[in-house]
Amino acid sequence: MTTILLSSVFGPYGVDDAYGRKENIMELFHNQVTREQGIFSLRINHPSFGLHLLAENIEAGAKVLDFPSQKRFIKEIKKNYDYVGISFITPNFLKAKRMAELVRKHAPNSKIILGGHGTRIPEIREQIDCDHVCTGEGVYWLRELFGEKVDRPINHPKMGASVSHRIMGVPRPAESAVLIPGVGCPNACRFCATSHFFDRKYTPYLHTGDEIFALCQEIEAHTGLTEFFVMDENFLKYRERAERLLELMERAGKQYRFGIFSSAETIQSVGVPFMARLGVHFLWMGIEGKEEIYEKNKDVDFVALIETLRDAGISVLASGILFSEHHTKDSIEEEIDYMVSLNADFVQFMELGPLPRTALYDAHRKNGSLREDIPYEEWHGQHKIWFDHDHFERDQTPAILKGAFERDFQVNGPSLFRLFETVVRGARNAANFPQAYDARRQQLVRQCKDYRPILRWFKRFAPTPSMRQQAVELDRQYTELLGPESWLDRTKSFAIWPLVMKLALADKAGRTVFQPPTLETRYRLRESGLSWRNIATFSFAGVRQVSPATTG
Repeated sequence: MTTILLSSVFGPYGVDDAYGRKENIMELFHNQVTREQGIFSLRINHPSFGLHLLAENIEAGAKVLDFPSQKRFIKEIKKNYDYVGISFITPNFLKAKRMAELVRKHAPNSKIILGGHGTRIPEIREQIDCDHVCTGEGVYWLRELFGEKVDRPINHPKMGASVSHRIMGVPRPAESAVLIPGVGCPNACRFCATSHFFDRKYTPYLHTGDEIFALCQEIEAHTGLTEFFVMDENFLKYRERAERLLELMERAGKQYRFGIFSSAETIQSVGVPFMARLGVHFLWMGIEGKEEIYEKNKDVDFVALIETLRDAGISVLASGILFSEHHTKDSIEEEIDYMVSLNADFVQFMELGPLPRTALYDAHRKNGSLREDIPYEEWHGQHKIWFDHDHFERDQTPAILKGAFERDFQVNGPSLFRLFETVVRGARNAANFPQAYDARRQQLVRQCKDYRPILRWFKRFAPTPSMRQQAVELDRQYTELLGPESWLDRTKSFAIWPLVMKLALADKAGRTVFQPPTLETRYRLRESGLSWRNIATFSFAGVRQVSPATTG
């Protein structure tokens, strides 16, 4: 049997060293959404979904290695796999290069495959010693490389969407499973690395609502999870598929919940009532900017739209871009104020970043404004821009970006407060969606009950009088909805106190970088004389635990 190791880049992450920068943290929310919110910042690691999808859909024996150290990676490659696949993004170029060097040294017979957004770096074959480069869609590409039947059905991994999920230092179990209906986006916004990586088109893996519904049932049976994090750039854009999914859910009496990405045009097309009936509870939406209006955002009143979504119990992450070419010192402040005024649950601020092979990159490279002298490890959008701007020096951008996050935090309070408030609002307003009323309200009330034990510490650690008042008001709303706090709620609340306090002390001391555990997942492999088929082995700080299969 052909064997392949599929690995993410090595840690540690979020530190200044020979291979990376401290701003490039391996936590999406803490890195670029809730980054200035102290102990209220959401702390979540996400496994390499794409690598698991690849491993699930080939006939070769495969292992996925998430978050390895260099030492752990070396130990693994010495097992002499036929292929070693390294997935990386542009700022992790040096890590991918180092890993390829390690393969050549310790496993010279293994062929190296490079994959991920970093493969769009010009002349990547010349810069990193490798045998193959996979750019764009990977499942069909890898099947073809291995001489397998390319067009056979897609097998979807059955796995949680997160690891090391913590709220105010309190660990939480996996709340959602990952769902990948397709990859790519035809909108092709000029800055979007994802759209350009997949050649500005959408490749579906799940073509119909029937396929998605059947998969949701399989994942529920396998994991017990009924909530799904949908890795699809614009899931509701393919309306017929979504409508069929809803039809099947309602016919079967299923109450699935979905966290999705969507453009404003698509939301307005399908309508918020449809989203509520479908069970959408979280939405990531690209606002991009007040002045630069993309086709997907024309004639959209975002203040009203976000208010309507939150009234329906749908938490909104609004994404904005700073340092667009037209921004001046005055207009960028207006841009920040605009994003803050939307009062979304979460706000992502990213610097305009010309990533390789996007239309934005090509334009800046053509006009000579791209700073190709800046190392790739600094191309991450959370510190300094890497192009010449008419109105800003590179050294000015970190303070402005940091100030944007701080302003949203000071004006609107912690995103956790807003999230908890949205859940209450949705439970109160569930009657506005009669076709989904019972299921919708039950879901949101359960969520409120789940969050309640941590409310006590909102008031204790709120850093300003206005935030403390916000926490008091939130507690009042929960009492109005759920009744007085029970003895069990109080017991749970006091039980988590040591964890909250531990995080508070670490935050005060500036120890805010957490390293994710190394995760190892085997597919169709034999090791140590044992037959491993679809067995997931997770390693947490040296403690090994074997769980049921992540795949069926």
